[in-house]
Amino acid sequence: MTAILPVTQSRVATLPAVPVPGTPREVPRLRGSRPDLLVCGVLLALILLVQGWNITGFPNLSDDEGTYLAQAWAVQQGKGLAHYTYWYDHPPLGWIQIAAVTWLPSLFFPDAVSVAPMRCAMLLVSAVSVVLVYVLGRRLGLRRWAAGLGMALFGLSPLSVVLQREIFLDNIAVMWMLVAFCLAASPRCHLWHHFGAGLAAAVAVLSKETMLVILPALLVTMWQHSHRDTRKFAVTGAVTACGLVGLAYPLFALLNNELFPGPGHVSLIDGISYQMSRAGSGFLLSPGSGAHRVLQSWLYYDRVLPLCGLAAAVLLVATARRSRTGRALAGPALAAVILALVALRPSGYLPAMYVIQTLPFLALALAGVSASVVGALLRTRPDRVRRWRAARWGAVAALAAATAVLVVPSWYDGNRSALTTDANAPYRSAASWLRDAGNVADPARTRVLADDAIWLDLVHAGYRPGTGAIWFYKADLDPAVARTMPRGWQDVDYVVASPTVRRDAVTLPTVKAALEHSDAVAVFGTGDDRIEIRRISRGAAR
Repeated sequence: MTAILPVTQSRVATLPAVPVPGTPREVPRLRGSRPDLLVCGVLLALILLVQGWNITGFPNLSDDEGTYLAQAWAVQQGKGLAHYTYWYDHPPLGWIQIAAVTWLPSLFFPDAVSVAPMRCAMLLVSAVSVVLVYVLGRRLGLRRWAAGLGMALFGLSPLSVVLQREIFLDNIAVMWMLVAFCLAASPRCHLWHHFGAGLAAAVAVLSKETMLVILPALLVTMWQHSHRDTRKFAVTGAVTACGLVGLAYPLFALLNNELFPGPGHVSLIDGISYQMSRAGSGFLLSPGSGAHRVLQSWLYYDRVLPLCGLAAAVLLVATARRSRTGRALAGPALAAVILALVALRPSGYLPAMYVIQTLPFLALALAGVSASVVGALLRTRPDRVRRWRAARWGAVAALAAATAVLVVPSWYDGNRSALTTDANAPYRSAASWLRDAGNVADPARTRVLADDAIWLDLVHAGYRPGTGAIWFYKADLDPAVARTMPRGWQDVDYVVASPTVRRDAVTLPTVKAALEHSDAVAVFGTGDDRIEIRRISRGAAR
């Protein structure tokens, strides 16, 4: 007869644990892990140094940056949601957050609230985003070095160094979407984490509406990392939270009687119609198309992350059912693939900043495939450990060295301009000329057509916001501004002819006429990037 032995406490402690699918996973707690904090801290310091160096000098100030910062300034000043009539071009939550980020500097240096100095505020967004990439990599099962690789790929790619400096809504939206992914991959499987992921996703979409397309990838991550007993409830709650917050935007339009088109007011439907009907950039792979030129500009700075990262994302999606790494990184990889497919659509507008949305997911996919390759090289049977250990580690070292030889020189060339070139000296000189009382005696009574990159500089110099410092588009496209200019171009004193103004004046009759009836009184810079300050001709003056 078999004796039944009592189970003691020490005997229970030696029994192997059996993992149960859908239960909370054992992952490193980053708050208490000194190696994780050390790796993350060192990489963060390096990334902020590279991204912050010469941040006001490169790249060229863009009109989009000026638009978003001017709208944020209007929010800070209590002048509404925009410095002109808000016409539902984008949800306003993005520049409301920019207003919050730039609020403290504006208290101490109100005259410095212009595009170049306020780029420094974007370093906070970059810092949060790169740390979230590391956290997400660790939560998805990447080893410490692989998560650090993903963080470095995302933060140090020349594309990131150039584009994350700029005041773009995409950077803020990406940060919130990474928050959503980190909450969705929470190892605790807590219901409130998944609800929080839905809320963060809604904030991301309301920051930049194009983030809507990667919500399916977020749902994949949430489904994989939720407890099987509460999975349906968690996903339903997250979707409900996201939907309810997202509906606040059309509800805002409805309460302002601006949801539907009508006489005498803007509408959300009109804004959506404009975005859907604006001229497309052509097919991404067709030489000569606008989209292809955008692609070439991306690849000029970095070929490694866009091409290798996309290949890694496709591989992970294709092997999601057979590979542990593919299954773990299915969500971020799917996000990268979806964004690539959207960019490949034959019609539609493709802006240069679109690639920002793909960068963190491409970085995680490439880091995951790298981890799989290294794991395959080092994996061996116990009886062959001693024989092949040196050879396998040698192969890993050779692979790492070859990758560094290919990547580092390319990234050095891509980042060199960002760290050394002062592309915005013409803008600073033009703003200084317009502030000088010897050039413009009475700014408060002077009308200047300019782009949004210099608009806030003019406001701080004493020009009347909106009707004195005039965003050049508004002279033709905003009836409220046109009513203040009954004689059209003859009611203008100066035109700041930046590359943006010269390019778009072809389709703007008032701006075109102002350029044709003006003389250059000051020119800053050379070539196509020059900025001309043009005074309306004496015979045309009012």
